[in-house]
Amino acid sequence: MKLATNPFTQALIAGEKQLGLWISLCSNFVAEVTAHAGYDWALIDMEHSPNDYFSVLGQVQAFAASNTTAIVRVERNDTVAVKRLLDLGAPGILFPMIQSVEEAEQAVAATRYPPNGVRGVSGATRATKFGRITDYVARVEDETTVLLQLETSHAVEQAEAIANVEGIHGIFFGPGDIAADIGKVGKPMDPDVWALIKPAAQKLIAKGVPVGTLVLDPEFATELLNEGFTFVACGTDASLLAKASDLLLATVQGGLL
Repeated sequence: MKLATNPFTQALIAGEKQLGLWISLCSNFVAEVTAHAGYDWALIDMEHSPNDYFSVLGQVQAFAASNTTAIVRVERNDTVAVKRLLDLGAPGILFPMIQSVEEAEQAVAATRYPPNGVRGVSGATRATKFGRITDYVARVEDETTVLLQLETSHAVEQAEAIANVEGIHGIFFGPGDIAADIGKVGKPMDPDVWALIKPAAQKLIAKGVPVGTLVLDPEFATELLNEGFTFVACGTDASLLAKASDLLLATVQGGLL
């Protein structure tokens, strides 16, 4: 049995635009509802949700039955956590709060077996179909998506140097934390935030580095993709449910006599 190609990794390498959805409700059933919507990628979030390894496993399994690639945002840049997620079969990892070239190198190393990295070896895992995938060790490094998230003005200033680290497939800008870092907490759409992000992103785009982000404004998501961003998440499962619930209630209440 051979390791399947990761379509998201290959799409990033090819520079193909990828639309994504943020997944934070920690439910494999909810994940299955969204999995067949047709998004190119989904982000299962462990940093800002109650997700644990078992809930992530259920969601990865739900997305595996669809054409959407499920990337997992690990809680922190932690070698052991990354090892466990990759053994569970996560097709890729988003590393939060990368601040330096050294932290970027640590992140990549966590996804690589020795001598290229520090990932621990286990044969009978879900990732290897319990030992049945015979070329896993040889090919997994080429297929696993590695994304680094920049979330402070300091990190944004180092974007080009961080992006030069070998083994990275894309740079993800986190507008929420960048906003907080420059005194605009709670205002991820503030013009000052994007005045920082966009020039840095364009420098990376000019060098052929895929860049991405999460925004909840569909028109702005479209604008970013048209400006050269490669992978953009344009909503979250939680916000979609909240907004739809509010709209339904307001619509019915508004029609009452």
